[in-house]
Amino acid sequence: MDRNPSPPLPSREEEEEEGAGGDCIGSTVYSKHWLFGVLSGLIQMVSPENTKSSSDEEEQQMELDEEMENEICRVWDMSMDEDVALFLQEFNAPDIFMGVLAKSRCPRLREICVGILGNMACFQEICVSISSDKNLGQVLLHCLYDSDPPTLLETSRLLLTCLSQTEVASVWVERIREYPAIYDSICFIMSSSTNVDLLVKIGEVVDKLFDLDEKLMLEWIRNGAVQPLDQPQEDAEEQPVFKIVPCVLEAAKQVRSENPEGLDVYMHILQLLTTVDDGIQAIVQCPATGKDTWNLLFDLVCHEFCQSDDPPIILQEQKTVLASVYSVLSAIFASQAEQEYLKIEEDLPLIDSLIRVLQNMEHCQKKPENSVDSNTEETKKSDLTQDDFHLKILKDISCEFLSNIFQGLTKETVAQGVKEGQLSKQKCSCAFKNLLPFYSPVIEDFLKILHEVDKTLADDLEESFPSLKVQT
Repeated sequence: MDRNPSPPLPSREEEEEEGAGGDCIGSTVYSKHWLFGVLSGLIQMVSPENTKSSSDEEEQQMELDEEMENEICRVWDMSMDEDVALFLQEFNAPDIFMGVLAKSRCPRLREICVGILGNMACFQEICVSISSDKNLGQVLLHCLYDSDPPTLLETSRLLLTCLSQTEVASVWVERIREYPAIYDSICFIMSSSTNVDLLVKIGEVVDKLFDLDEKLMLEWIRNGAVQPLDQPQEDAEEQPVFKIVPCVLEAAKQVRSENPEGLDVYMHILQLLTTVDDGIQAIVQCPATGKDTWNLLFDLVCHEFCQSDDPPIILQEQKTVLASVYSVLSAIFASQAEQEYLKIEEDLPLIDSLIRVLQNMEHCQKKPENSVDSNTEETKKSDLTQDDFHLKILKDISCEFLSNIFQGLTKETVAQGVKEGQLSKQKCSCAFKNLLPFYSPVIEDFLKILHEVDKTLADDLEESFPSLKVQT
């Protein structure tokens, strides 16, 4: 079924009843009696008599009856309406769905019930009510252990909705902290799933959790760091120790080509990890993990994002993911300069990438000469401010990373860069313009090397930047 069926229109009898006393839910055309009937059918499905008679595991994994599936799918669609969601809440529908989730083994039914709760949670009052129910919260978190991707997707969507509500976010963070097995389930999904929609949504959950609670992030970083010494080898094989960074990288590779927004999410998770020392160590301590991270991110900035044949405006689409990628690369570069995967010949492609981003940034920040009518300007003012904010973050990260690379340049690398064009006058001028005056010592040291390699170019640059001429 490609889409859920449309909710039913009221019958003639229901319309007459509406005229008499009103059978419609709120201001909608949906029937209360019809909804009662569907929910009653759900209750019967998980009643003790029915669950006992279905002792065979295969029978409990049955497909939903088509008529029942159509009707419960209609409820799923209807639950996006606030009047319907509030009515479901008043009718204690969350308790009914909790019973279904606790007892039913039918994947489609479980998916739909979590999906309806996810729709209901979009409304603040209901979200608070659902979140305050400890038993329901436990059942919902248990759904993260499910093997059914659609159910996992709806569970992740519901969790993200709740984590995005400031009133209840901390409640869910604490609950997740109480269940360490959730870490293993999420890592397993990230490292093994090929369902891109699920990977994106579970990534958004992890990103939100790390953004909300640094303590939880640190716990998850340390979870896979140490394996119990007394654990037998055969047990170690049966129960793999998940490490957060390789799992994030695997998910990022999976979503890379199909979902740019999803890649952005996973790059931001890596960036959040580098905000704490343990996170940086989790990336660089294991040479294989450090190399895998570096190679993936290096490939993104040097061969995919903001390429020479892309229009400069592409930077507006890629500014947040580029900021995350450069931030992580910079953290690896600064902390593990002796690692073999940080090859000196890779400095020039990175310089080329960083300077191209700074050049495109200048283009993006140019104000149009002819302004449109004032109303349009007012409408776009906040968007421009937001764009400027994200571009400023990208600029700061790019300049810091570029200055770190400049500091480590050798005479041989500079000579190669001048010869191949990564360190042409135009590109050096762009770098100087952005790095000065905050990184003056770095530029001065670079100019000393450049004087030995190409005195004419060095003199030209000094002419263009008089503040440097006196000091070199």
